[in-house]
Parts: sequence; C-alpha cells; structure tokens
Amino acid sequence: MPAFDHFSAIASIYARVTYSKANLMREVAALPVAGKLLDVGGGTGRVASAICDLVDEVIITDVSFGMLDKADRSAFKPVCGGSESLPFADNSFERVIMVDALHHVIDQVDSAREMLRVLKPGGLLVIEEPDIRTFGVKLIAIAEKLLLMRSHFLAPDQIVKLFPDQETNIRVEDGTAWIIIKK
Repeated sequence: MPAFDHFSAIASIYARVTYSKANLMREVAALPVAGKLLDVGGGTGRVASAICDLVDEVIITDVSFGMLDKADRSAFKPVCGGSESLPFADNSFERVIMVDALHHVIDQVDSAREMLRVLKPGGLLVIEEPDIRTFGVKLIAIAEKLLLMRSHFLAPDQIVKLFPDQETNIRVEDGTAWIIIKK
C-alpha cells in the first residue's frame, strides 16, 4: 500500500462526481444481466451507482479505506482489497468492470489474471481507461507522476496483451479506451 493514500484525500469530492458514461457502460457491458457485478477499484461507488439497477448485486472493491467509506452501503457491498489478490471465489461474477483504475494498480498482470479468475465463463470484463496516446492523458500522466502517484498508463493494445487467449474488443471514444474481454 502506498505511503500516502491520494484517494482518501479526494474521496469527498470524488463521491459527488456523477459518472457521465453510464449509457456507454450499459452498452459495452451488455447490461442488464442477472447475477453479480464486481467493480474493481470502484472507490466511492460512483460508477456502480449508475448501473446497480441493471444487475442483482453489486460489489465494489478498492484499496482505499477513505474511498470505500464514502460508498453507499444500501446500494452495494464495499470490500477493501487490492486487485492483485481479489477476495472472491473463482467464477463468482457475471460482469467485472474496472473504470479509470488500471493505471493505478501495483501489478497490472496480476490484476488482469485475478479479474479473469473471478469472472464466470461467458461473462464480460470491461476496462475503461484513459487513452495514453492522447495529449490530454499524457498531461494527466505527468501530473500524477508529479503528485508521486505510482500510475502506469498502458495503450489499449497493451491492455489487450494482458489477456492472452481471450476474445477482446477495443472501442475508443473521446480520449477513453474501452477494452471488452469475454471469458
């Protein structure tokens, strides 16, 4: 865990920011679906809040206690934990999403393996990540380095390589890459 939790420091602000891409998430994650959805790196649950009515149960997991503390426990279950070692059984979720978080994890390879492990066969994993190939995201990457964040951005094709032997699709819109993986 990092020495300073940047996300706890901004949790109150982050919790008030509305997720503006809910309709696109619904489309790429093929929602609604019966069963459970896991929001990895879900923080305050702002994304989960926008789609929780489209699944039976939503669980968010994050390493930041401060972010999880702001989560609405009546809408979903928050679980503290890192994406590199998810505390769930194999094949537990119909959908797994990770929004704007892959560049923050300590080990992207282990995180990819874990997200696939907990995803049920036939399920979808959706990773929404800023597209580092764009100028604006390059500036964000520099700013996060200056703030001593451990961010490591990957281009969409590099993210796909984290999931060998899986059916993948890349969609890029407005500086955001959507990587959809079917197990």
